[in-house]
Amino acid sequence: MGMDLGMETPLSPEPNVAPDALVVDSDLGRFTEIAERARVVECEIGDYSYVMNDADLMYAKVGKFVSIASHVRVNPSNHPMWRPALHHFTYRSVQYGFGPDDAEIFDWRRGNAVTIGPDVWLGSGVIVLPGLRVGTGAVVGAGAVVTKDVAPYAVMVGVPARKVKDRFPKDVREALLRIRWWDWPHEQIAKALADFRSPDVRDFIRKYGKPDH
Repeated sequence: MGMDLGMETPLSPEPNVAPDALVVDSDLGRFTEIAERARVVECEIGDYSYVMNDADLMYAKVGKFVSIASHVRVNPSNHPMWRPALHHFTYRSVQYGFGPDDAEIFDWRRGNAVTIGPDVWLGSGVIVLPGLRVGTGAVVGAGAVVTKDVAPYAVMVGVPARKVKDRFPKDVREALLRIRWWDWPHEQIAKALADFRSPDVRDFIRKYGKPDH
């Protein structure tokens, strides 16, 4: 996995989870892949999406065909800054012998879930802060820290992440959002593979942007 040699083991509708990855209370879609030492907690991972090694995702809904590189962190936990103490002894209290855990804090964290649209690419070491939405087709460059919602097809870099450009002009973005190729059945995507490889995205739109598609 991760070697660009075209010789990887074929995936299947059953999720492929590395033996040393941790997946807890999560829903993994068809043809998904969770790599070595990744941690996925209470997440929904859409069909064909993959999570590379040492990534950490919590309380997130990930769309289809999402590419999550190594060491990405999605929804790192916020601490209750309004309390006298920030430390998690106030809600992970059992660990310290202080009494029962505080479910309210975990519900608060779940209520700040992250949503990642289809066909998003999160580069190595990206951090997406709680409660944010990353739009369809967006690219977030390596090491960026996402502190605001990201528009569809935006290219973001830096700390905090800022938009440097759009992947496509407005008309192309709107056409792709109408076509919604990520919702096509497996067989239709396979049949259109040569069109996905076209060097001109407008050729793809001309062919599949018609009403009968």
